[in-house]
Amino acid sequence: MKPAILALADGTIFRGRSFGAPVTVTGEVVFNTSMTGYQEILTDPSYCGQLVTMTCPHIGNVGVNPEDMEAARPWASGFIVREISRQVSNWRATQSLPDYMAQHNLPGLTEIDTRALVLHIRTQGAMMGAVSADESLSPNDLVDLARGAPSMEGRNLTGEVTCAKPYQWNLGLGNFDNPKSKIENQKSYRVVAYDFGIKHNILRLLVESGCTVTVVPATMSAEEALAMQPNGIFLSNGPGDPAAVTYGIEAARQFIAANIPIFGICLGHQILGLALGGTTHKLKFGHRGGNQPIQDETTRQVTITAHNHGFAVTPGSLPSDVEVSHINLNDRCIEGLRHRTKPLFSIQYHPEASPGPHDALGFFQQFVEMMAQKN
Repeated sequence: MKPAILALADGTIFRGRSFGAPVTVTGEVVFNTSMTGYQEILTDPSYCGQLVTMTCPHIGNVGVNPEDMEAARPWASGFIVREISRQVSNWRATQSLPDYMAQHNLPGLTEIDTRALVLHIRTQGAMMGAVSADESLSPNDLVDLARGAPSMEGRNLTGEVTCAKPYQWNLGLGNFDNPKSKIENQKSYRVVAYDFGIKHNILRLLVESGCTVTVVPATMSAEEALAMQPNGIFLSNGPGDPAAVTYGIEAARQFIAANIPIFGICLGHQILGLALGGTTHKLKFGHRGGNQPIQDETTRQVTITAHNHGFAVTPGSLPSDVEVSHINLNDRCIEGLRHRTKPLFSIQYHPEASPGPHDALGFFQQFVEMMAQKN
């Protein structure tokens, strides 16, 4: 493994070794506190444009397999770990993590003090960085690259990750079978799922809940979507600044006016919040991991949930007919919304649990029940 450098936009330098592809990239440096699930994290389109640091110190020991992909390719810009495993020990593995990353031209950085890096980000905030094993580039050159990289604020990345044209998704959980996610003997409901960077396990769970799912590009107009005569609209997760996704916000406004059931997750939640009249803001270092405590504001029940977001709906910005349904117990961030009279709700975190706890799978059933009441 060649020597490599991570340079942050504030001039801080971390030295380590390269694995995966020895290419130079820039991105927003963020961290994820999940103990497992690195493959799902790398292939989550919401990480487009980001250099992901894992706080778990030992990564790669279970290798890579085709079943755990959340997209057809990795979307993170780069991967930073304390120690990359030299061995793969799992019966499902078909490839090592370094080989998978090299195959997809994705750079990794190992043998750095990830605790120091995470502490720096928590103190100074997420910032742009550059990773490189190119000996011709000095640390100062890489700092300049980081400083010149586009900020996440104001950046619309949905066009980079969305599908090119509509398609049907009909695969259920398969080997991921979980009886709690199933709804027996129910009618099938037509769902149009907006792909702002949608994860495969969201689609699996929609199908498992009895939905007939058509995935559509992020830019599809509300008129085109409504012409498909859906029973419900799903707004997916995705990368970047939600306020920059103006076409998604406008479509959501029209769906709200049409009084059609709507379910949003992550970026879809933020887009729905903006369409309802709220505002969003960038968090200092975001929530990313599988151990975030969330409280239901009605039942006061607490669940442990999976997160990946750097923006949030701003408290106090929503109109009186929209209520906050869930909050984060760490920082009181808004984690869920619902309308008092219209059939819509959204969740900031990831109930599909890829990776993460399975505490929140019930939202898929809630969406189906909302469509049943409306139709």
